[in-house]
Amino acid sequence: MQASITNTPTRYGWATILLHWLIALIFIGQFGLGFIMVRLTSQRTAFELIQLHKSFGFLLLGLVMLRIAWRLGNVWPPLPRSVGTLERRAAPLAHFALYAFQLALPLSGWALVSVSMLEIPSLPFNLFIMPNLPLAESDGAESFWAAAHWYLAYAGIALVALHAAAALRHHFQLRDGVLTRMITPSSDQE
Repeated sequence: MQASITNTPTRYGWATILLHWLIALIFIGQFGLGFIMVRLTSQRTAFELIQLHKSFGFLLLGLVMLRIAWRLGNVWPPLPRSVGTLERRAAPLAHFALYAFQLALPLSGWALVSVSMLEIPSLPFNLFIMPNLPLAESDGAESFWAAAHWYLAYAGIALVALHAAAALRHHFQLRDGVLTRMITPSSDQE
């Protein structure tokens, strides 16, 4: 029995699982990196961490767009029958919110660097210069996007914590296999 790259009607495939955990790792790591980089006293280290933060932000944006396209083009295993009506209705909304935050956060960061009066180029992984979004530079716009990015980050982390708590509830309390589907891939014979 060989693990499948695509989803089956009962389980997720390798592509979905890898995208899920890679995005989760980057999303949570970005929060930690952002928290640290704005508190450093060394401008050189802060600059390097900011460039790294921007690099992972652009990577996250691309991976989330790929994940959304993958989700739209694949079968998606339904929730187990044991899941109640309220949770069955809330799950798609929670997933939509996760995708929205995972798109909005890097986009708000990109907008922030685009409107910054400092005009520091974004160098994703030191490979190329990422062009700015076509937004007017101003101190007011920079303050707006900085606040938006900050609020989105904290709201996104709260949403991720809620998502993780729900997954752990399914695994330890309900024992319905929802979490294990995102850990163990489907097989070609399912």
